[in-house]
Amino acid sequence: MAVDIRLATARKRVPLPADVGKHLVSPGDTITTDTGFMRGHGTYMEDEKLIASVAGAVERVNKLICVKPLQTRYNGEVGDVVVGRITEVQQKRWKVETNSRLDSVLLLSSVNLPGGELLGQGTVVQVSPSLVKRRKTHFHNLPCGAAIILGNNGYIWIYPIMEQKDDEAGGFVTNLEPVPLSDREVISRLRNCIIALNVHKMLLYDTSVLYCYEASLHQQIKDILKPEIMEEIVMETRQRLIDQEG
Repeated sequence: MAVDIRLATARKRVPLPADVGKHLVSPGDTITTDTGFMRGHGTYMEDEKLIASVAGAVERVNKLICVKPLQTRYNGEVGDVVVGRITEVQQKRWKVETNSRLDSVLLLSSVNLPGGELLGQGTVVQVSPSLVKRRKTHFHNLPCGAAIILGNNGYIWIYPIMEQKDDEAGGFVTNLEPVPLSDREVISRLRNCIIALNVHKMLLYDTSVLYCYEASLHQQIKDILKPEIMEEIVMETRQRLIDQEG
């Protein structure tokens, strides 16, 4: 029987950009003493000070200051890309679990399957919604041979890239063929890399996921989730992102 033995090692320190960590606060931290700002979610006033009531990142919109919690349920906004799981099929609607406080409702009259349905092969990864970076697009075909949908609600769908075929069905084809081993390995590696980024509280977007994937290529897929290897891969990813930003 094989047993993994992990020895204590000194952690390596990676230089961070000057602005990283500047806007992170804990409950009770003073955000500002300027009385000209308005109090938003996650804050309260005390002794003419704006104080954080939750742990998270400070966000400012004009004169409004709020704190976005690092661990929270998803609150939907107009224009969000959401990945959901159907939990109940009713006569005229579906109930969808979207990692929010309440289940979402999808009317069957709003569903358009032909030509717009994704292939069923793939896997869902759940991460903190606050770590999904808001971008112009959340649908990405990665050069490693798989595609991801980064849901603003913290659900990420990973699936193989399939060839588009024109046929009489208008492009809608139910693919029930087994996924090749090579594609399953890519999907599994991406999944473990996303979990590693989530554990280390790094923003999730196409570039960070791809860099983490490339940093993990010299490791076995199952080893990515080992704490010391996970930390090494994430540190390499973080350093590469810092170098890219200049």
